Amino acid sequence: MPSLPTVTDRPGEKNPVESVTQIPGVFAGHATNEAAGTGCTVICCPAGCTGAVDVRGGAPATRETDLLRPEETVEVLHAVVLSGGSAFGLAAACGVAEELERRGVGLDVGVARVPIVSGACLFDLACGEAGVRPTAEDGRAATCAALDRPGAPLARGNVGAGTGATVGKLAGPGRAMKGGLGEDVERAGELVCAAVAAVNACGDVRDPDTGLPVAGLLAEGGRALASSVEALVEGAAQMPLERTNTTISCVVTNARLTKAQATKVAQMASDAYAHAISPTHTTNDGDTVFVMATGAVEAPVDTVGALATRALGRAIVDGALCATSAYGYPAARDL
Repeated sequence: MPSLPTVTDRPGEKNPVESVTQIPGVFAGHATNEAAGTGCTVICCPAGCTGAVDVRGGAPATRETDLLRPEETVEVLHAVVLSGGSAFGLAAACGVAEELERRGVGLDVGVARVPIVSGACLFDLACGEAGVRPTAEDGRAATCAALDRPGAPLARGNVGAGTGATVGKLAGPGRAMKGGLGEDVERAGELVCAAVAAVNACGDVRDPDTGLPVAGLLAEGGRALASSVEALVEGAAQMPLERTNTTISCVVTNARLTKAQATKVAQMASDAYAHAISPTHTTNDGDTVFVMATGAVEAPVDTVGALATRALGRAIVDGALCATSAYGYPAARDL
């Protein structure tokens, strides 16, 4: 079996990971409950940006995704929330909206400012304490962490929405591995595409640049990786618990896009899941990709989409590589 990549040896990467917070006007932060194995991550654009979403998984837990459709009239997005806690974690977005309103951020509707906050959740209830989920207070804390530390790099690994993330679950928890939160930034001239991904897939993670396995279904004995697809085809694996997965992501770009164009970028970026996760978009995943476009740079839509896809694929790998063993699940670095 080929040697696995490590956190400091990331195939295909030419530059050190930068952070989404280096895009002007964008802020990001976490709230992490390590003891309970859950948390949330917030990406904010207080000035407002163009938003879009693409949902491919069969079991999503989302908030305010309909208003991001191109035909809807709301043209601005202020924050995206990636959260653990399954559907319970949607409460975190309420705290984000409340904190943004307190700071005067939101869509002016005459009698108030209404922050437009979209979000998605992953299932991490099997880690830590199942009865503890991200709350509105966690959403506020993550928002404060983002806005009060402008430019601070986003932490990666077992933090925020990646705290209780796991991968490779088709043969049950005994052969699964730890996932996490990853990030990548790609540039083409003045164009920037950054991706943040909380990797909680039922399938395996592979580096899209090299094809090397990174994390996923463990072989018997736990010292090497097996193939989730082969296990499914051979009938040796089945989902022990339904709807217990999901990789949720946010792509942030400085490109100037309409809602329709941003939607196309989200659709293109979703291909990164197929490049880096196998199998993906299953009936038991809630795979979701958000796009936030700040509008500073003119760029062809296809160029933005291709760059976003590369960033998201590498962010997924980064989430697996930056994870550390926890809650009884080994991490890629342990192999």
